[in-house]
Amino acid sequence: MDFLVITGPVLGMRHVQTLLIFLNITCLYIGRLNVGVSVVALTNSESTNPNFTEYDWTQSQKSYILSSFYWGYIFTQFLGGYLCRRFGVKGVMFWGSVLSGVTSGVTPLFISFGGWQGYCGIRTVMGLAQGLIFPCIHQHLARWSPPAERNRLGALSHTGIECGNVCAMFLSGMIADSSLGWPGISYVSAGVAFAWCLVWFILAANNPTESRFIGKEELHYIETSLMHKEDYHKTVIPIPWKAILTSAPFLALLVARCCESWGLSTLQAEIPSYMNGVLGMDMKDNALYSALPFLAMWIMSYVYLVTADVLLAGNRLSLTALRKTFNSMAFWIPCVTLIGIGFLETEQKNLAIALMTISVGFNSGATIGTSLNTIDLSPNHASILMGIVNTAANVVPIVTPLIVGVIVVEDENRAEWQIVFIIAAVLFFFGNCVYLIFGTAVAQPWDAEDFLQLQEPELAKKPSIAISFNLAPDKRSKVLQTP
Repeated sequence: MDFLVITGPVLGMRHVQTLLIFLNITCLYIGRLNVGVSVVALTNSESTNPNFTEYDWTQSQKSYILSSFYWGYIFTQFLGGYLCRRFGVKGVMFWGSVLSGVTSGVTPLFISFGGWQGYCGIRTVMGLAQGLIFPCIHQHLARWSPPAERNRLGALSHTGIECGNVCAMFLSGMIADSSLGWPGISYVSAGVAFAWCLVWFILAANNPTESRFIGKEELHYIETSLMHKEDYHKTVIPIPWKAILTSAPFLALLVARCCESWGLSTLQAEIPSYMNGVLGMDMKDNALYSALPFLAMWIMSYVYLVTADVLLAGNRLSLTALRKTFNSMAFWIPCVTLIGIGFLETEQKNLAIALMTISVGFNSGATIGTSLNTIDLSPNHASILMGIVNTAANVVPIVTPLIVGVIVVEDENRAEWQIVFIIAAVLFFFGNCVYLIFGTAVAQPWDAEDFLQLQEPELAKKPSIAISFNLAPDKRSKVLQTP
């Protein structure tokens, strides 16, 4: 009896889909996070282009603007998970991105007529549009990624988060300082969103069987490695709600993502205000140094990715151990650096920037640590899990700016910012503790396609095409048995 190891082409349509997701996340984050720079430009025109209207908004009003995106974002996560299962990922991501681009393009108009309230309103609509998309992304990765490549392709696509952060911080500041002024930030954000939609419409497919461009070898490789039934892509699998909501590994993931969301949203939304108020930087310098931590995050994401590939390929760590190790680095190193930042004096701005860069840079490990864990726990229900996790985790960025607005009465008050950073550090520490105790990267019994029809869940996951041999508790080498 011989065994033929199933392999696919080195480069193929699965990598094109990964690139498309990377670009999509980048575009979304540019539109989502440029608000941190925009608010500073709108309320301090002397630091950018003084030829555009300046608004006299209070710290509380600015906090509402920073959180308003998430007012809509949390309400369409479940809807996005349902729609992509019902109608397919391609259409949902396309129309969600189109609407996000439209809201970016009309933002200056809403600000001109509605002031800070108009800004909040259009940001809420943008949140509604983008809320549809991330559950789709995880479903798309689950459909297109062979298990042996899932960590790599998932991590590569999610480096768009870091790229989007860099572009939102750095490019937005440069645009605001140019002849385009603060309205140009929104127009450029809309342009890149529409450009992505065109490319996605041409090249994307809901799954490998629907792609016009995929080769037979790659199609066979992906579909065989996923061990689906023949009618899988035509079947809507019932959702085991009770099993999901009582699953300790899933609840541990939920806690970890909420804590990480608090810390990261604090950094993303408040860095421009902190550097402008406490460190006294003008907008042009602020844009550069606000982007620097996220540039480090982008670079570190590839360091984490390469390291993960080496460790997994050499069987040095199981996937569970890898995720917990990286997540510990991503959560606990910022614990120390965030507390340190709060105790620096104003003249120590270079050290503050260095510590901020270390905090955000190491936090990029959370992508491999926890972000992709929904696909580990349940490839079949990845969009639903992501909908739940993203709904809960993105309630946090609604609260964070509001609490910062209560704590930080004066942007120049270093002591008030100390409290903000200490709270974020404590939550980083707690969230990772929970994940270390209860988290796992092993597919759960309730992921089985026929779980709800079986009396014994542990027998649910039976391969229909391939035979699987365990090499580690949560790593498998897929082989096809031939006579």
